[in-house]
Amino acid sequence: MTRLVKPAVLGAAMLASAAAVGATQAAEPIKMGALATLEGAFTVLGQEGMRGVELALQEHNYEVAGRKIELIKASSNAQPDSAVAAARKLAEQDGIDIMIGPLSGSEGLAIKDYAKTQLGVTFLNGASAAQDTTLRDPAPNFFRFNPDGAQWIAGLGEYTYKVKGYKRIAVVSEDYSFPYTMVFGFMKDFCKLGGKVPEKFWVPIGNKDFSAIIASLPEDIDAIFVVMAGSDALNFLSQYFQSGGDKPLVASSMTVDQSILSSKGRSKDYLVGTPSATPAADVNPLPEWKAFVDGYRKAFPKGLNSPSLFAQEYYVSTKAALAALEMVGGDLSDGHAKFRDALANLKLMTPAGMRSLDANRQVVTDIFLTEVAKGEDGDLKAKLIKVVPQVNQTLGESMDKFLAYGPVGRDNPSCP
Repeated sequence: MTRLVKPAVLGAAMLASAAAVGATQAAEPIKMGALATLEGAFTVLGQEGMRGVELALQEHNYEVAGRKIELIKASSNAQPDSAVAAARKLAEQDGIDIMIGPLSGSEGLAIKDYAKTQLGVTFLNGASAAQDTTLRDPAPNFFRFNPDGAQWIAGLGEYTYKVKGYKRIAVVSEDYSFPYTMVFGFMKDFCKLGGKVPEKFWVPIGNKDFSAIIASLPEDIDAIFVVMAGSDALNFLSQYFQSGGDKPLVASSMTVDQSILSSKGRSKDYLVGTPSATPAADVNPLPEWKAFVDGYRKAFPKGLNSPSLFAQEYYVSTKAALAALEMVGGDLSDGHAKFRDALANLKLMTPAGMRSLDANRQVVTDIFLTEVAKGEDGDLKAKLIKVVPQVNQTLGESMDKFLAYGPVGRDNPSCP
């Protein structure tokens, strides 16, 4: 068959065999696992991630290329061992073909390593955004259609320095791989322009008491860069507001995500005017975004005021899997070879604009520079200020130059 020089009878036999394999596959459902943080400080974010998966599958009636999709959900608590245990059950007990997830940064690093032991499963990232999940030593069967933390924040360092006029900023951040990546992305431009970061405060996920950090914030700063999500962000904002804190804020994407802006309490109003950068802006003129919001509200009337970036990112990853499956007719034979080739070369129009992958299977995407504003309905929204087009993982620099910065961490970069 491959060279068209085989005897006719052998060719007929191979065709019959291929047809039998195709018929068997078509009769079997595709098992899709979805892993998100449904426990711990990021529970709301995990619930949003699952909504994104479910919405994408609902739009396809849980079927692609004539094959049913069987969704199997799994939960983690944002810790790497929890994520790996859940992924192991999905892959080794439930027999999934495809996994969407995880959500948190250090989970992503752990799942990348686990993926290398499960080459029969194709992994599509959920929303985890640690840099080295794909930048260094990527897994051949792990695809990330979502930006990493440095990409998420592209343009914010320059905007903060040039437009907001903040020259000295303290960082208050959760203490793990994803926030390190995001702080790196912010400081790379901010420090290059002359900005200073005299203090960084690192807190564990699930921290509830921020009084010591609030009391230790330097007086001679212009603003605070807050890099926290879920209940951690809400606790810090509430305690800073109640303490009489008056420094303006600069926010990470998840600190002004709808999981925060839709919450109750006066402390969130302190965020009005706060700049951020994000892969998901609440006020976005794209028709794909409007369709996504309308679909989300119809499917989840008890969800958030607007879909969060975590709903969007899980939705995008699921849509990418479905698009690639459609392209190959649902064929997952030969170790998913055709399916993975389709994923690697996919150009997908999403609620956040056009997305494609680089050689490391890492997304290139638009990023939205925003400020928090109060809408006509009184709800807080991330108002679009500017689109930073097609940001790649090396932020426009050559791979060699970018790698020379070294792995991100608590002290890299530094500009005291």
